[in-house]
Amino acid sequence: MWITKPINLAYLGLGFVLSIALSCAKVTNADREKLPGLDQEQSLTEHAALAAPINTRIIVFNGGSEGIYHSYRIPSIIKTKNGTLVAFAEGRRWSPSDYGDINVVFKRSMDNGTTWSALGEVVGKGNGTWGNPTAVYDPSVGVNGRIWLFLEWNDEFKTKWSDFQAWGDRRIHTSYSDDHGATWSDPVDRTGTLTPLSYKWDCVGPGIGIRTAYDHPGRLIVPAYGRNIYSDDHGATWSYEPVPGGTDESTIVELMNGSLMRNDRPNTTEWNISKTRRKSVGSISGNFSSFSAVSALPDPKCEGSILRYNVDDPNRIIFLNPNGTSQRCNMTVRISYDDGETWPISRALYDSGNCNYTTSTVVYGGYSSMVKTSDYCIGALIEYNENVHDSANSNKSIEFNKFNLAWILNGRTEP
Repeated sequence: MWITKPINLAYLGLGFVLSIALSCAKVTNADREKLPGLDQEQSLTEHAALAAPINTRIIVFNGGSEGIYHSYRIPSIIKTKNGTLVAFAEGRRWSPSDYGDINVVFKRSMDNGTTWSALGEVVGKGNGTWGNPTAVYDPSVGVNGRIWLFLEWNDEFKTKWSDFQAWGDRRIHTSYSDDHGATWSDPVDRTGTLTPLSYKWDCVGPGIGIRTAYDHPGRLIVPAYGRNIYSDDHGATWSYEPVPGGTDESTIVELMNGSLMRNDRPNTTEWNISKTRRKSVGSISGNFSSFSAVSALPDPKCEGSILRYNVDDPNRIIFLNPNGTSQRCNMTVRISYDDGETWPISRALYDSGNCNYTTSTVVYGGYSSMVKTSDYCIGALIEYNENVHDSANSNKSIEFNKFNLAWILNGRTEP
């Protein structure tokens, strides 16, 4: 039976400090005097929808311009309880390719994404391909909370799927930070317990996991290839529960009745059927439905990102991906008010000319990861290609897009 009691906002990471500057929400002194809790969150969320529209961009990971890495790809972003944003990416040392010497790197922002720290490495010692950063935050551990980061490793000379011939060729690891992402533990290999024995290839995320609020409150869940990885003891131990097949890269969000929704990139066979995203709904205890096509969400064989923005009425889930079936451009943000059944509100982040590969050199779009900032904006890390006319060799970079509900709505009325 699904639990329908009022939600504890702390589990969703929606706590806030009232003294911060809420630039994405229109806040009055009367709002600040309200009691903390759901009513406060409702008030500020409503104001966020009425605020002046905001849409800004800043480069965070600049390929070829920071002295170490040719390209940056595969973003992930998380927020800690003091409002720190921690952004992750694959730092690809010699080329934009998916193989070779690749490390997982990070930057931090203490001002809601306005400025960013110098580049740091979560893992970078020795050779090999580290990738698919997927972060999940547990605010209940210690004083600062704990960021868990899942990542994959394989030999750098494996250049294509067919090179992975045996279980263990692709290995899943975790690292964690207890100081808002400033320092990181040595990675721990968890392949033995978290990778099914039938797997030769594996893929965690990429992007973010969630901390549940309704069913088993406080459970940490990380979406992965063919399964959900989870912990009920703050990461002391991790287990997994299989989900139906047919997809590759994965996202997850908790619905209002406590169930879980996966919204995934289809594998090639499924993509050839309808060229759309795939979704499945269920729980960690099982009963995930077979993945079905989401006709409202076209997919060009690319990762997407999903975010629970709020739980009060109207509850909102935000989704972002390249809106099309052929090219990774035309990044479009959408809002669902019915737990992913429909997506009535959408807006493209860039102008329509961005998808013209003939006249454009730089094209914005690709993999993404979203976070709700402390000033009630949505922050999205989005890849871009610096030269689409030489994609095999051009630098790939990642920028931070910051926009609010008012900008997405663009004058339209919500349900």
